[in-house]
Amino acid sequence: MAVSRLADLAQHAGVSEATVSRVLNDRPGVAQHTRKAVLTALDVLGYERPSKLRRSSAGLVGLVVPELTNPIFPAFAQAVETQLAAANFTPVLCTQVPGGVREDEYVEMLLERGVASIIFISGYHADTRASTERYTSLRERGLPIALINGWREDVVASFISNDDVAGVQLAVRHLRDLGHTRIGLATGPNRYVPVQRKIQGYERAMDELLPDAEQFVSTTHFSVEGGQAAGRNLLDEGVTGVVCGSDIMALGVVRAVRQEGLRVPEDVSVIGSDDSQLIAFTDPPLTTVRQDVTAMSEAAVTAILEEIQGEEAVHREYLFAPELILRSSTGAVPGRP
Repeated sequence: MAVSRLADLAQHAGVSEATVSRVLNDRPGVAQHTRKAVLTALDVLGYERPSKLRRSSAGLVGLVVPELTNPIFPAFAQAVETQLAAANFTPVLCTQVPGGVREDEYVEMLLERGVASIIFISGYHADTRASTERYTSLRERGLPIALINGWREDVVASFISNDDVAGVQLAVRHLRDLGHTRIGLATGPNRYVPVQRKIQGYERAMDELLPDAEQFVSTTHFSVEGGQAAGRNLLDEGVTGVVCGSDIMALGVVRAVRQEGLRVPEDVSVIGSDDSQLIAFTDPPLTTVRQDVTAMSEAAVTAILEEIQGEEAVHREYLFAPELILRSSTGAVPGRP
């Protein structure tokens, strides 16, 4: 762009020509309100935007999910897509699989397509060992983002989370009311924020409700096989009730119980987490702690739409209350009528 145009834009936006150049070349390091001021000046003064800054794909929103084998993720994807469609936006679904395209690669693809925003579901933001630079870089570009289930202190964005602490407390209280005192927790790797909160909720509930009881925590993979391994470990400890980090893990715990020649819930009670689709139709139907997927998805979409429309990003986490759904996989402690 000619020097005179840079000067015009800089004067109109109230910034330096160097800042204008950074914005026009889509480089990081420019505050969001400054970037918006330069783009507004570009439009007001009638200059054509560079191709990468044009609004031709303003109706696209990226949706990055870790995988689709766990039914909670398709549930979120569908709910988010419904909310976006109602607002006349088109979702671009990006699904990660082992050995496949990674989150950062998807982000680059989405940026090349000029998406208006990206929503991340249980992405690297949930992993405390992962860098947050990928998200701060997006924010420096002025891209609206929302992150579901996983809080990071240094990312200025809207975070939408299930209250995992409260959810596990609900589950432990239910088992306590049924007479159980040897209650275990089977959940995923401890480096993930939701797992850390589940463990916190378990320890807090046990300390408050059963202060003299032993505590049993088994961390493994978020899978049926992981739940099965955790279930075997907890059964070796003599637990009579197991709270699980996901419904898929709970199915693995049920399998472990049956492999030991025991019954659910007559010998061991099992509680899942999420209330995934079809969980009500398992054998036995699974008692679980439901995430409010619809409300969480609506909040995520609302957050990015507000920012797309010019509102400033708010560094805030919105916690959604879980609900205990009672079915047939929990019962009185053995020996109690």
